[in-house]
Amino acid sequence: MPKPFPALPGFYYYFFLYLEPLSTFAPSLICLIGPGAAWFYHELVPSGTPAPEGIPDRTVAAVWQLVNAYMLLALLQSFGFRAIRDTLANNPAAQERILGAIMMCLAIADVSAVVIILADATNLLTSSKATHVAASLFSAPADIRFDITRWNGMSHGNVTFVIILCLVRLAWFAGIGRTRFYFGQPTTKKTA
Repeated sequence: MPKPFPALPGFYYYFFLYLEPLSTFAPSLICLIGPGAAWFYHELVPSGTPAPEGIPDRTVAAVWQLVNAYMLLALLQSFGFRAIRDTLANNPAAQERILGAIMMCLAIADVSAVVIILADATNLLTSSKATHVAASLFSAPADIRFDITRWNGMSHGNVTFVIILCLVRLAWFAGIGRTRFYFGQPTTKKTA
């Protein structure tokens, strides 16, 4: 039986303590134990061709830096959320406030990605404002960009799954399926 986590109950508990960290950690495992950095790099943009045997050293370094960032996010979320649960077990409002600050950072990246997709993404991608989903979507060849039946698993992970993450975060903020302890609660003014 899981430890009580009032600010992250039921579905949210399993989703944010297990599913999201595991899915974010997966790229590190793919590069470390197989199929490797060349495969990972090749799969970032669907092509229908086999992965190359090798890639340049600079590309390998960039791929490892990317998967290291994925791993860092997974570890921060996994260990950080558990530390919040264990340290603030009797303070659900504080749990929610800290979780909310972290989830807000993640949601801003998710939402800004969706906004970029709906805006003129081609012009935005030439600036430094591109985010994860938009960069993944608009780096795909034009003929498959919106044909999700031709996407590979990496495309669905970078676009479809990130949109699902965004929707679940927004549901958490809205209090759907959970009691809200901090967000959406009336504020009380302290009197002197």
